[in-house]
Amino acid sequence: MAEPNTPDIVYTKVDEAPELASASLLPIIRTFAAAAGVSVGTKDISLAGRIIATFPEHLTEAQRQPDDLAELGELVKTPEANVIKLPNISASVPQLVAAVKELQAQGYALPDYPESPSTDEEKAIRARYDGIKGSAVNPVLREGNSDRRAAVAVKNYAMANPHRMGEWTSDSKTRVASMSKGDFFSNEVSATLDGAAKAKIVLETADGETVLKEGVSYPAGTVVDATFMSARALDAFLADEIEKTKAEGTLFSLHMKATMMKVSDPIIFGHAVKEWLKPVFEQYGDKLKELGVNPASGMGDLLERVKGEPEIVKAIEACRDQRPPMYMVNSDKGITNLHVPSDVIIDASMPALIRDGGKGWGPDNKQHDTNCVIPDSSYAPVYDEAIAFFKANGKLNPATAGTVQNLGLMAQKAEEYGSHPTTFEIPADGTVKMVLDDGTVLHEHKVEKGDIWRSASARKAPIEDWVNLAIERQKATGFRSIFWLDETRAHDAELIKMVKPILEAKGVADKFEIMAPREATRASLETITKGENTIAITGNVLRDYLTDLFPILELATSAKMLSIVKLMNGGGLFETGAGGSAPKHVQQLMEENHLRWDSLGEFCALGESLQFLADARNNEKARVLGKAVDAATQGILDHDRSPSRKVGEPDNRDSHYWFARYWAQALADQSDDADLAAHFAPIARALAESEAAITGELAAVQGRPADLGGYYHTDADKTAAVMRPSETLNAIIG
Repeated sequence: MAEPNTPDIVYTKVDEAPELASASLLPIIRTFAAAAGVSVGTKDISLAGRIIATFPEHLTEAQRQPDDLAELGELVKTPEANVIKLPNISASVPQLVAAVKELQAQGYALPDYPESPSTDEEKAIRARYDGIKGSAVNPVLREGNSDRRAAVAVKNYAMANPHRMGEWTSDSKTRVASMSKGDFFSNEVSATLDGAAKAKIVLETADGETVLKEGVSYPAGTVVDATFMSARALDAFLADEIEKTKAEGTLFSLHMKATMMKVSDPIIFGHAVKEWLKPVFEQYGDKLKELGVNPASGMGDLLERVKGEPEIVKAIEACRDQRPPMYMVNSDKGITNLHVPSDVIIDASMPALIRDGGKGWGPDNKQHDTNCVIPDSSYAPVYDEAIAFFKANGKLNPATAGTVQNLGLMAQKAEEYGSHPTTFEIPADGTVKMVLDDGTVLHEHKVEKGDIWRSASARKAPIEDWVNLAIERQKATGFRSIFWLDETRAHDAELIKMVKPILEAKGVADKFEIMAPREATRASLETITKGENTIAITGNVLRDYLTDLFPILELATSAKMLSIVKLMNGGGLFETGAGGSAPKHVQQLMEENHLRWDSLGEFCALGESLQFLADARNNEKARVLGKAVDAATQGILDHDRSPSRKVGEPDNRDSHYWFARYWAQALADQSDDADLAAHFAPIARALAESEAAITGELAAVQGRPADLGGYYHTDADKTAAVMRPSETLNAIIG
């Protein structure tokens, strides 16, 4: 059961642009909700908040804060859970280190992040910090499967106001490159456990046996996978693609997810950095090691460490001149694809490139065809097939396109995103074995030093819940419904054995198709091109990738998606879309006091949360509030009140004023609850009559730098001053 004082709705405190927007929006939400007797609390799952909660013994009493993530992790297992989750930072090592340094500068006596721990104390500190890295939040909160789709109002607006799409031509040189052997896909093995079991993971070498992990527990019916990526094959692939890119005259780009795949992908990223600068590492390897260079931290960190070594800097420049031009994160500032592992996130970078006609930005600040290097071939076919489709058929037309909804298997740390504790960079040649407690060897692989071995799993209950959710959604919509499962992939083959009997038992097998990702991508694109709709029923990674790919093509952004997690124990988790562009938004705010973050995802989540609360608590006032939120969201779209990208034009704060105004007006106009109508009528009138004063006060602050008192750990008072600059609006809202 939830704690007695748990608020009706928990709104998460996060990072970057979404959190800045909260400083403006949350006071409005709390004021409106209070009129219906609905309490709205917060829990801090920000990167800085999680760091502070992890090291209480280093801090003063005033600096300490509770482990809100752990508390939320318990709440989401209860029927009372009603959580609005904004996108948080899934930290790479450079982000984690930067956040620690900022907190230290603010007086928090935190230990440094040990890049190369040598003592037991340093190893213990490193282990605690590593628990914060990557997707530390989502696996804790996602005690249910995902239902992501474009809200009807959002989709209608996108069709009526289609965004610009880049032109595709059949002679485009843009392509996807992935490994044909030696990768995670080709080495995967999978098995479904008949009974509950514990396992240990061991490495057998010529020198004996090393236990990599023990006490890994699985309930009966769990699908357990194991696989590895060959370091030798990876390096050969990267070297080959660098040369091919140069010969083709395109940009070289690497696309992966070093945030969510926080153990494996930074290692792969490091291989790419090392291969790109291979002559430099061959000549100056010892010196680079002495300088503390870790290729996995990226070229940005490397260049900073060698800036006092002119000979090495010259060698790097000479090497760069021999390489193909690189896909850029920021051409003006010289920030390359390989600068920071968290700068290029595949589910944001690939859809944006596809939307732009296959073009990426080069060092010359112009767009060019691009070699999109995605080392593992598990999901690369999705992007490869999308590119092939648009080369043949031309760009998608957002004005007529149908929609792809998604039902994703993600509950209880399902699949690769739950693999971090069982992912290892192999220290010596040998054989890795997964050994069950009865002595059975479940999986084994011959490996070489430097290979990346990992195990992932998916539990029976979430899988069954996922299939049943798909059956419900298909019945509710009648849309074409496809399970994106590849019978030639070990893990997917195990899932198919579970999916088919459920569909047959429910008598709905004829309502569903099962296709490998490549074929499912083409089928989905063909379907939406005809103006029809489809449901993609996918695993966890594809859930993440597709709910950026299709929304970015359909809507121009994934931030406006409706994302509902039906928690398996009866509660609700309402997510607000993607946060991949949040760092650029913060940079603009700090330089120009203009925040272009669009809170439409928060509006959609709030409406769903209030409707859920009405059903769960039989609170009809909450239902009235929720319906009015939907009306306000429609008003934002109908009257084009979303933020502009340019300084001097309406921004996020303006959109919140209009949202409050439309919300208040909808509540004043409704006839379901006379008390709420009477309460909000004067508020609606005051907001309308004060339009000129409020918009003037909001416009007056733009165009000069904004002081937030920090980036990862902002000052609450300074942030409030920046994000709530209209005294007139504040006086009306309270």
